[in-house]
Amino acid sequence: MSRIIRKVEKKIIRKAEKKIVKIIADEVVKDAAGTVLAEHMKPKLESGVQEALHTGKRTAENPLRLSSLKFVFVHGLSGWGSYSSLNKAVPYWGFFGGSLVKYLNEQGYDCYDASVDPFGSAWDRACELYAQLAGKVTDYGLAHSKKAGHARFGKDFSGKPLMQNFESSRIVLLGHSFGGATVRLFSELLLNGSEEERVSTDPDDLSDFFSGGHSGKIHAIVALAAPTNGTTAYNVYDDLAFDRKSIPVPDEFLSSNFLRESMVHIDLNKAPWDYADYDMHIDNAIALNSRISTFPDVYYFSYPCSSSYTTSAGTCLPDRRITSAPFLLTAYYMCLYHGVTENGLEIGKDWNSNDGLVNEISARAPVGAPSVDYVPDMEINPGIWHIMPTVTGDHMFLVGGMTAGTAVDLHPFYTNLLNKIISLDS
Repeated sequence: MSRIIRKVEKKIIRKAEKKIVKIIADEVVKDAAGTVLAEHMKPKLESGVQEALHTGKRTAENPLRLSSLKFVFVHGLSGWGSYSSLNKAVPYWGFFGGSLVKYLNEQGYDCYDASVDPFGSAWDRACELYAQLAGKVTDYGLAHSKKAGHARFGKDFSGKPLMQNFESSRIVLLGHSFGGATVRLFSELLLNGSEEERVSTDPDDLSDFFSGGHSGKIHAIVALAAPTNGTTAYNVYDDLAFDRKSIPVPDEFLSSNFLRESMVHIDLNKAPWDYADYDMHIDNAIALNSRISTFPDVYYFSYPCSSSYTTSAGTCLPDRRITSAPFLLTAYYMCLYHGVTENGLEIGKDWNSNDGLVNEISARAPVGAPSVDYVPDMEINPGIWHIMPTVTGDHMFLVGGMTAGTAVDLHPFYTNLLNKIISLDS
């Protein structure tokens, strides 16, 4: 039965990939300001991406390295990585500027991009990340899989690990968007394991991932435009007290809605809480934070983004010049949203600034975790979140920009970031 469910899931995800391809192809012919590019590019792009879904291959790594540290890049909601053939045509890390991971490897950094479930929960994605890094069969845990209502075991990465010698390697985890929650939960399980899985599983049958004890393995964690404390992108559609119909929407904001169009909810007797959209709701994200440690020997960095601005009248609005069209409508609603979560957290004006999918305030640091606003030349210490200055750009800015008008050269940003992290390695 579980094998049949996996086949159905694969078909649904394949369908979702094609839908995402269409969104990208639709939007790449326009920039955020509405300037139309050559229309003949669209069918060429879309056919090229579809072809890559079947022909993509991974590239060999460069043996010349600047550091022994290995950098692992983890994509966000609806994303993909090197195990996905889509990555050849449109690399998630770099988008239309070309593969960022390939570029960094050519410069001597040791970089890898994982391919976890585009719609799965932080738990499932963390388990998949471990299987890829360690080159093992994906084990979601006996206790978790029973509660979630899905198979315990997933894809087998034996013989095709994301990197060689994971067991003896020290790594840096970089998570974009929901990849931030993924890498943070991964760090918790890698270092502390899961007590519930240890109690529920025979020791001879327990995954090393749930045993914990891998201290000293993670050098740094970087959260990029991550909904660390959730996002009001869901509240603006789910909160019945927020009357969207009464809000006049400028015509230029009436474009495709990435959040609604790219989200696929696979309901095959799987628990509704075992999806990314559940973990990204504010109350659930904060609850997840309470189960994730800030480790005293790990360096932490967060990069919030914002593509909105405040008018002279004090109203928050998305800047259409730097916000990709698929995010404009949700960004507009997020700018205006005030409300209260089910657990009683008041969402006020401090939550309005956003990047089209994630609130700037949410991307700073986990609620309750030690943090400091970074200033140039300050001493960087482990065990504390260093909140970097807010990046002016939309949600996809730090992966290269989703459309022509928001495309950006990421090379200086990431070489500087990786050099900073390497300099902290004594």
